[in-house]
Amino acid sequence: MIRLTTPLRDEDIAKLKSGDAVTITGTIYTARDAAHARLVKLLEEGKELPFDVKGQIIYYAGPSPAKPGQPIGSVGPTTSYRMDSYSAAILDQGLKGMIGKGARDQGVKDSIIKNGAVYFAAVGGAAALIAKSVKSCEIIAYEDLGAEAIRKLEVVDFPAIVINDAAGNDLYEIARKG
Repeated sequence: MIRLTTPLRDEDIAKLKSGDAVTITGTIYTARDAAHARLVKLLEEGKELPFDVKGQIIYYAGPSPAKPGQPIGSVGPTTSYRMDSYSAAILDQGLKGMIGKGARDQGVKDSIIKNGAVYFAAVGGAAALIAKSVKSCEIIAYEDLGAEAIRKLEVVDFPAIVINDAAGNDLYEIARKG
């Protein structure tokens, strides 16, 4: 198990290989496709993003409401391909990690290599377990999107698996070749 702390550093990303199990501690942000569309529109308009993405991780998730005394409800991964058309633009701004489920298109994989980034998978169906790693949750942008608002999460030992590493390896392709 590899322990990572955010913000991610280039030297940490360079050591990661497809298939590595990791835990992440620090700040991560949630955003789904509606929020990504707004982020890319801001970039196209030459405006600043609502948070500094440099070295950060975006988790493709829309959490359920928190139960009393909890910072967040279940927070499982969303299918990542819905963010593929937006990802390269945000990676070009310095984003270093993405967490979701499912394969990415070739454009995203090329952008991961170009930007020295990484794509992690969170385990689908483990949303309640993942929520236990979240210590605080704060909406920082697009509250009108409800569950899809951008949230800043403080996490401790968030579990994930490296799917696409910065060297261009893809765990899904490796597994298919078996």
